[in-house]
Amino acid sequence: MNTGNPVCAPSGIDWQGINWSRIKRQVRRLQAHIAKATKEGRHGKVKALQWLLTHSHSGKALAVQRVTTNRGKHTPGVDNDIWKTSKAKANAVASLQRRGYKPLPLRRTYIPKKNGKKRPLGIPTKKDRAMQALYWLALEPVAETTADGNSYGFRPWRSTADAAEQCFICLAKRDSAQWVLEADIAGCFDTISHQWLIDNIPMDTPILRKWLKAGFVFNNELFPTVSGTPQGGIISPGLANMCLDGLERALATAFPQAKQRGLKMHMVRYADDMVITGNSRELLENEAMPVLVEFLKERGLSLSREKTRITHITEGVDFLGWNMRKYGGKLLTKPSKANIKAHLAKVREIIKANKTIKQVDLIGILNPVLRGWANYHRHAVAKNVFARNDHEVWSMLWKWAKRRHPNKGLRWIMVKYFHTRRDRKWLFIAEEADRKGERQLFLEASMPIRRHIKIRTKANPHDPVWREYFNARKEQMKKATLLGCRVPEGALLEA
Repeated sequence: MNTGNPVCAPSGIDWQGINWSRIKRQVRRLQAHIAKATKEGRHGKVKALQWLLTHSHSGKALAVQRVTTNRGKHTPGVDNDIWKTSKAKANAVASLQRRGYKPLPLRRTYIPKKNGKKRPLGIPTKKDRAMQALYWLALEPVAETTADGNSYGFRPWRSTADAAEQCFICLAKRDSAQWVLEADIAGCFDTISHQWLIDNIPMDTPILRKWLKAGFVFNNELFPTVSGTPQGGIISPGLANMCLDGLERALATAFPQAKQRGLKMHMVRYADDMVITGNSRELLENEAMPVLVEFLKERGLSLSREKTRITHITEGVDFLGWNMRKYGGKLLTKPSKANIKAHLAKVREIIKANKTIKQVDLIGILNPVLRGWANYHRHAVAKNVFARNDHEVWSMLWKWAKRRHPNKGLRWIMVKYFHTRRDRKWLFIAEEADRKGERQLFLEASMPIRRHIKIRTKANPHDPVWREYFNARKEQMKKATLLGCRVPEGALLEA
């Protein structure tokens, strides 16, 4: 708790004096009760507990803290309002009231996609983001309790690495499924049926309807929203996940004898990207695909024709930036060619855009990109890829250095920019500004390859039954951090 001079808003809330440990503890306790009631099927109690959480001071304070500390904290909505001061944040807590609440339209912008097209992004106002964060605190325990076990996108403690490891479990054995349906939903966030969400999402229906029908502003013109949940809202990924949850049950219902018949049917999903395995092309094309299409149709969704395909595992399957393929009966997960190409293209653009920058500053820009990419792929068979990438980056930097000194000899350039440390030569190293140290370009080949251990399928961070399990994961994460290995949540403990 801050013991300095309190900054109190007219609401009487001292933002600097908030005891955040107590706030989070109170919210977690309510979320645990919601998860327990959901598991027991006590829907009336769930609704009452959700009302209690969304009207609590603790929930509102935590919601405001989230939207004022996340990556989008400096991005305004249509009202251009940003809560920077303690007084503004305290007033924001007091303003989160259900009575009389009316969301403003979203500010529409577009971001480029890999295929050259543009993805619409809807940015709510700060208050609308805080309201979404508040109601998601009450909805997330329900979502986690009812979610498909093998859904890994936009969920606490779960990651793409968990999805990749589940694919390995389903495909690695000699007698595992040989065929994979790669399914991609066309414009998932933009086409979800509003009516389906209103009828099936267990939250305050009038509030949900207001968000869905808020509209958006583009080029100073107001447009209505008739379908979809806008990308950019805090609650949108959760709503999309809940919309797609139930597919595992749908497949189990359609194929009740799947295990006895040896169909080898499994589903792995990360957000709107999914794979379904099977023992034959005919099974996936003629039996599983119609079930999937019907499931999506009820929700106003459809499959993307250009991205949906059925592939034999010996041909390789691209999923979440990895290529999963059997070589001589052995399944290997490697960084996909498209992902490698995109990564090197990004590095090349950074170097081209900084032709006159200081060496030490260029290293500072490149290192997070190189380390982040290597960190993402550190669980895959990626050592050779890392080494090739290091060579490609070195070639780019050698050209960068030569261009800066067209009248100097190659040896002079080498001595100025590249150095030897221990047994390693040609390391891109620069002195820090204060000349008290040096900064070295990160080498992807230095990233240790470690096998990822998947989170348990039924693990629920809001269920007190799993408290010991997640506490143990936290401790192992701390140990891994001390050893210098950055490990994301959900990357530890045996499944």
